[in-house]
Amino acid sequence: MKTLQAPTRTAAVLAQLLERLDASQQAVDAHQYRTVAARLSTMLQDAEIDWQPLLAQSPAAAALYENLHYADAGLCRSPLDAAMRAEMSACEAIAAARRKPASDPAAPDAASAA
Repeated sequence: MKTLQAPTRTAAVLAQLLERLDASQQAVDAHQYRTVAARLSTMLQDAEIDWQPLLAQSPAAAALYENLHYADAGLCRSPLDAAMRAEMSACEAIAAARRKPASDPAAPDAASAA
């Protein structure tokens, strides 16, 4: 079994910079953003590095990693539990709304029932 290496300090700094650029309240230079994202993307393609600790700390790097590896892993780092709970809540709300009788007197069914 091969032991993976830890991410370099450069990768950590690039991830932090990408986070700062993403969170900036001011306009960010597009060339600077692309340069940082491209350099980090190149590093994230190294399969001999254990990227999990860095990705856990940097949502921007995690999104970049997920996009780079989408063909192999899909949305492997997306918060699936939260998405699933939201979908189930929406389905329950729709079902409850369908079960609820119409109380609007202007509704077509209300006029024919009278």
